[in-house]
Amino acid sequence: MDIKKIILRKLYRHRIIGGKHTAIENLTKSLPKHLIGDAKEAVNELIKEGIILTKRTSYGLQVSLNPEKIDEISKIIEE
Repeated sequence: MDIKKIILRKLYRHRIIGGKHTAIENLTKSLPKHLIGDAKEAVNELIKEGIILTKRTSYGLQVSLNPEKIDEISKIIEE
């Protein structure tokens, strides 16, 4: 299974959309240790694509799904 798909599914399942956000480290918790580096790269690619939004906080970088692209995200998850 594609790492991007796993990350998007996790954010979607927990309803981390728009104003609700979580740390990038939380996205990689359920993955095997040898895939964590690839997962962080996948998150950065999703940020560049505009599928994941970032929010800078005093306690670190937080991410959430872009509410304007929920239809596109749903299609990616269902594939």
